[in-house]
Amino acid sequence: VQLQASGGGLVQPGGSLRLSCAASGNIFIIHDMGWYRQAPGKQRELVARITRGGSTNYEDSAKGRFTISRDNAKNTMYLQMNSLKPEDTAVYYCNAEVTNWSRSRLTSWGQGTLVTVSS
Repeated sequence: VQLQASGGGLVQPGGSLRLSCAASGNIFIIHDMGWYRQAPGKQRELVARITRGGSTNYEDSAKGRFTISRDNAKNTMYLQMNSLKPEDTAVYYCNAEVTNWSRSRLTSWGQGTLVTVSS
């Protein structure tokens, strides 16, 4: 299973970005998906997660500013980030819990996309 994250870049404080994460490969079904981030010198932390049915949960600083969504038909997840702050600067990783065609369940990670919030 491969996860391809995209959409990162440089944005000014108060700006917006939309991240995408496309899953491909040996996939029977994708269960929960999530976005995590890792700032320089810090541990990776959860930003938001979404179940296959669309239930969501957010890290406190993301609530009200970020929106996680997914398109199950396209095996793709999104993160709409608004009102970005310098402290949102990090590498953003996508994650998915997948059952493959052999009925094995595994956890996959994308390669990360850099988000830099700076004036």
